[in-house]
Amino acid sequence: MNDRPRIPAVLSIAGSDSGGGAGIQADLKAFARCGVHGMTAITAITAQNTVGVEAVEAISPETIVAQVRAVAADIGVDAVKIGMLGTAATVDAVVEALGLVGEAPVVVDPVMVSESGAVLLDEGARAALAERLLPLTTVVTPNIPEARVLTGLGEEASQEQLARAVLALGPQAVVVTGGHSLGLVDLFFDGETLVEIPGPHHPDGAAHGSGCTHSSVLAAAMAHGATPLKAAEAARRVASEAVGAGLREIGAGPGPVDVFGLTKRAEEDAG
Repeated sequence: MNDRPRIPAVLSIAGSDSGGGAGIQADLKAFARCGVHGMTAITAITAQNTVGVEAVEAISPETIVAQVRAVAADIGVDAVKIGMLGTAATVDAVVEALGLVGEAPVVVDPVMVSESGAVLLDEGARAALAERLLPLTTVVTPNIPEARVLTGLGEEASQEQLARAVLALGPQAVVVTGGHSLGLVDLFFDGETLVEIPGPHHPDGAAHGSGCTHSSVLAAAMAHGATPLKAAEAARRVASEAVGAGLREIGAGPGPVDVFGLTKRAEEDAG
């Protein structure tokens, strides 16, 4: 008899970042940091580094669904994190694929623009995400600019107004992350509970992959059984730590976040 505990398995449906800072590469690192087994269904392959995105090639909808079917049938899925989608056809494929994962909680990070400014979600895909994917979502984690795009609200809308408007699109809960706010506070709302989630500010941190890390930690925490609010609190804590420990010396642009504290470990090993 095997008495070993079962490790939760979390699926990332997202794009690949050849620079290793964001996308599925960041997701897998965050999953490992949280003690879950990471699986992937790649939606797009990007040629990018810390400076910019040079090329994007979408994966066929059929292959996206096939990837999800393969892991769901054999391994099982305890939670899903969804990142870069790119096109309406990809959104439709992901909606179809979610029918294969049972009752697993679904976390959506509505990736629209890369850290370098490249557009990663076209206009048709934005409408498809709001109309067809968000009603299937457990928690959606837009930053403030993404929440404005999803809701159509302008610069005058408060973070709370954005949270309420995003929730009206159909998810069970929303976390409007605070990286673009004055107070840098995440705001959680599920229709009943409205909670500010503060965290430390790292003005000299490295932020590439911070959104991916945040949503991946949130999904992993839910796979471990945490409530959406507790998962959002864990996500803020781990993402903040990763930004603070970020690898500033990697590349000429914004460096990647670091969930493992690699610089500190290297210094300890060298000492």
